[in-house]
Amino acid sequence: MKFLRLLFLLFPIFVFSQNEFLAQNYFDRGEFDKAIIIYENLIKASPGNYQYFQKQVACYQQLKDFLKAENTIKNKLERSKLPQLYVELGYNYQLQNQPEKAKKNYDLAFQKIQENPNYVYGIAREFEVKVLLQQAIESYSIAQKLNPELNFDYQIALLQGQLGKIESMIDALLDYSGKFPDNLILVQNQLNRFMSEDHSKTFSDYLKKALLLRTQKSQDLFWNRFMSWYFVQQKEYGKAFIQEKAIYKRSPESFSNVLTLARLASEEKENDVAREILEFVLANTQDRQIILDMKHSLLVMDVEKASPQEYPIISQKINQLFGEYGVSNSTLKVQILKAHFDAFYLKQFESAKSILTKALELPLNPFEKGYVKMELADVLLLDEKFNQAIIYYAQVEDDLPNDEMAHQASLKMAKASYYKGDFEWAQQQFKVLKSSVSQLIANDAMQLFLLISDNTVEDSTQVALKKYARADFMIYQNKNNEALEQFKAILNQHKGESIEDETLLQIGKIYEKLGDYQQAVNYYQQIIDRFPEEIYIDEALFFSAEIYRKNLLDNEKAKSLYEKILFNHQDSIYFVEARNNFRKLRGDTNL
Repeated sequence: MKFLRLLFLLFPIFVFSQNEFLAQNYFDRGEFDKAIIIYENLIKASPGNYQYFQKQVACYQQLKDFLKAENTIKNKLERSKLPQLYVELGYNYQLQNQPEKAKKNYDLAFQKIQENPNYVYGIAREFEVKVLLQQAIESYSIAQKLNPELNFDYQIALLQGQLGKIESMIDALLDYSGKFPDNLILVQNQLNRFMSEDHSKTFSDYLKKALLLRTQKSQDLFWNRFMSWYFVQQKEYGKAFIQEKAIYKRSPESFSNVLTLARLASEEKENDVAREILEFVLANTQDRQIILDMKHSLLVMDVEKASPQEYPIISQKINQLFGEYGVSNSTLKVQILKAHFDAFYLKQFESAKSILTKALELPLNPFEKGYVKMELADVLLLDEKFNQAIIYYAQVEDDLPNDEMAHQASLKMAKASYYKGDFEWAQQQFKVLKSSVSQLIANDAMQLFLLISDNTVEDSTQVALKKYARADFMIYQNKNNEALEQFKAILNQHKGESIEDETLLQIGKIYEKLGDYQQAVNYYQQIIDRFPEEIYIDEALFFSAEIYRKNLLDNEKAKSLYEKILFNHQDSIYFVEARNNFRKLRGDTNL
């Protein structure tokens, strides 16, 4: 009985909600004659609902029944005295091409602001909704003059931008951020949005000019920090570092921003800049932990580009750090680095495993344990101990649920199964991971999922796929020449099969890694010419463009390849970088 009573009470609310949804649906579909009937009934039931009132007026206007709209607005104005209704009334006249009557009512709205500046919120918002931007600016300006405690510089700046007055907008936003530094992130987010949509680079160029002017005129470090932020958005890390050095020399409080810049430069493979930053920090600190961190980071760079002749020097540097700092939690990153170097470069698997196993005996937090276990799994995988590697990846996944490291472990675990030929289980994992929030993980998972799918459908025995996975594993083992031979054999033995474009891409990547750039672009070009509709086309275009730009120094060829990505592959993960590099080659920025 109680349930029936409750149902009886809730039923009108449900019907009311359904009617509102139906009215909105009709409105969105342009069926205003149907929408107005429902809105009129909704207003009878809820006369104070301003949203229903606005929709009712809009329906009348869309149906060209301006007299009904006018009477509705006037009745509402008489009852409520809401000052923003003068904007509604003026706009109704404007739609009828009666500018004098429209202006009269807009002026009445301005007059209401002069009577009470707080009315500006409703009035200016109404002008903005009606896209009467100049009137909205005037509303804010009147209120601000009457009450200096009110500040609408930010709103006015954005309205200037919508009117196409980009330079005025930039200057206003910069002045606003200087006046209210607590709102800096808000301003930078807006500027970044405009920069990302700035195809001609005029916005970015003027912003740079405006910031440089303020940096030169003012001694306030605020503008140096802003300038540094600008260069980071442009991925000009060397120029950002110049600003950060100037900031540090005048205010040597912390290296946090400088170190963040080093990390960003390193992630973007700007290793020369990253090294310069790290060496700057090293030369300007007495903090033992920071010194250790800098030496570790520099060693990581040394390892990545080392030739076999340099291995003894690197081993000596690593051992020197242990001699100075010992083996403890503070040197955990160095221990992991040594294990990685021993395994991946010196092929001393037992030494690497021993280092990592002993590290796990230290009093580590869950994340530190995760890093050690991940490296141990990588070493075991390198040594072809597939099942043991999978066990450790699974432990990381279980110990750090929903953490980025766990997602990485999941991908590596799936790859380990793929390498050893357990394609069915690997594909199930890739299917889940291709929906990952991390675009890089999702992209890797998608490509491997499609690789297995395509080559299983075509060949149920998976002969070519097994050879491909084995060659792919050789790349992981840094056996590049052996992998190259295996991939070339696949090309010869499986011509015309779906494995061909993936194989061409891998051969190109190996040649690129070996420094044979002409051969690399030759193989990428085969993908561009023969497989323009396949999933690796954007990679072939981007990798080729990068080689022409950085290594073969043919900017015109690079520019044409970037341009193909911009016109034909807007959904590519390389789109933003291709666009930035294309603009630089075209000379859009003052480098």
